[in-house]
Amino acid sequence: QVQLVESGGGLVQPGGSLRLSCAASGRLFSIYSMGWYRQAPGKQRELVARLVSDGSTNSADFVKEGRFIISRDNAKNTVYLQVNSLKPEDTAVYYCNVLTATDLYWGQGTQVTVSS
Repeated sequence: QVQLVESGGGLVQPGGSLRLSCAASGRLFSIYSMGWYRQAPGKQRELVARLVSDGSTNSADFVKEGRFIISRDNAKNTVYLQVNSLKPEDTAVYYCNVLTATDLYWGQGTQVTVSS
């Protein structure tokens, strides 16, 4: 089993920044990817970005704007998502995701609300 604990969400004004963290613990061998998804109200959950074990990164088209930066601290088994210049349309529940050789794990989600 793998446990994921997320933190860093909250209420932010447009133009602000947040750093989301996801700490993984448990049976962490054979991790294929670690990353972030988000689900806005009334919409389907969508990929933001994920780091794959071969060194590649998969990300949504909107990540190419450059406002989202995903990183990982292997020593801490933690994946981060830095989000800058936040927009109201970034409002969503952000979920950490870990894919191993045999299972898919989700964090509990952290709410990000962008509003003035």
